[in-house]
Amino acid sequence: MTLYEELKWRGLIQDISDPKLIDKLNAGGLTFYIGTDPTADSLHLGHYSSFLITRRLANAGHTPLLLVGMATALIGDPRGTVERKLSDRAEVERNFEALKAQLATIFPYEVVNNYDWVKDINVVEFFRDYGKYINVGYMLSKDLIRRQMESGISYAEFSYMLIQGLDFKYLHENRGVDLQVAGSDQWGNITTGIELIRKTTGDEVFAFTMPLVTDSHGNKFGKSEGNAVWLDKNKTSSYELYQFLLNSEDSMVIEYLKRLTFLTKEEIEAIAEEHNAAPEKRLAQKKLAEEILRDLHGEGAYESAVRISEQLFAGNIKEIPVNDLLAGLKDVPHFTTEGGPIMDVLVNAKICSSKREAREFLSNGSLSLNGEQIKATDIVIDASTTIGGKYIVIRRGKKKYYLGELV
Repeated sequence: MTLYEELKWRGLIQDISDPKLIDKLNAGGLTFYIGTDPTADSLHLGHYSSFLITRRLANAGHTPLLLVGMATALIGDPRGTVERKLSDRAEVERNFEALKAQLATIFPYEVVNNYDWVKDINVVEFFRDYGKYINVGYMLSKDLIRRQMESGISYAEFSYMLIQGLDFKYLHENRGVDLQVAGSDQWGNITTGIELIRKTTGDEVFAFTMPLVTDSHGNKFGKSEGNAVWLDKNKTSSYELYQFLLNSEDSMVIEYLKRLTFLTKEEIEAIAEEHNAAPEKRLAQKKLAEEILRDLHGEGAYESAVRISEQLFAGNIKEIPVNDLLAGLKDVPHFTTEGGPIMDVLVNAKICSSKREAREFLSNGSLSLNGEQIKATDIVIDASTTIGGKYIVIRRGKKKYYLGELV
């Protein structure tokens, strides 16, 4: 397959600015950029799914630049819903440095910052050199702008696409950039840059967008109950990331393998065949988790995540390091206890509705403490029964976990 054919097969092409780009992609030799704003101190899984394009194009002979935009972060991009809150400059600077360091370990290409060329432009220059060339009607036709008009949009966010167009123009003129790549929600901003370059220089530049990676309901991939799945393992542990990927929907997991891994077409088709024959084995999900964990956190972190998962499933809770245990049980019900008779602990933590129910669960072997089945009603919870001198894990039935902290 040519590069373009592979990108299409993987589902990585949505919009393309000009059919001539197809031959240019296949030939190699373009300098391109993809960007993000430093609105947090870590990238999340959605960024990972987009920024993987840098490796694919670099492997085909193109040169990537990564833009982390402090200038645009200080303004805020329209979301099509409501106005973003303005970010604090010191926070944006800290986030920029954090993302630059993180990118160096995952996508080791040159990082540029649009604040470097935007900060010295005065208002008159901005209007004369950039604003003069972009028609307001053109800007109003963009989807995100049109939708946000309903709730109200400030001039600052309205001007965001001009700043992004300015970025493309600057990088084209100063770094030889002829291609911009982004998620499909950036199409309006990208085409503004193409238009600005055409009107001010007459040069021809190109762009393509990738479909956003979502679940089957259209929710952005990498979101878990409204929270981002971070690439920084201090914010989202390797175990949490492993579990998130392991829980990928059967109907979507092959698409994720195409878009989020470098497995070949033949390898993915073989996995799909096995997966469709026995989806309950979750072979495709396990392979997805393996590929991404190894890439982001390394072989050791992947093996640790698998081991924690297997130990929790088998009930070998005492063998799991405390930090890993807390990460693995982050989303289960938590409670604090002063200890005491097990019957009181079970009722006070609402694991059982009454002492009568507690006796029933104990007698029929439905409860375990720190991975060991318990039946006796005279067990006392104290420091000697904890993990790490502080924590207890109670399981009711096969899957319902509770994490207790002795206070």
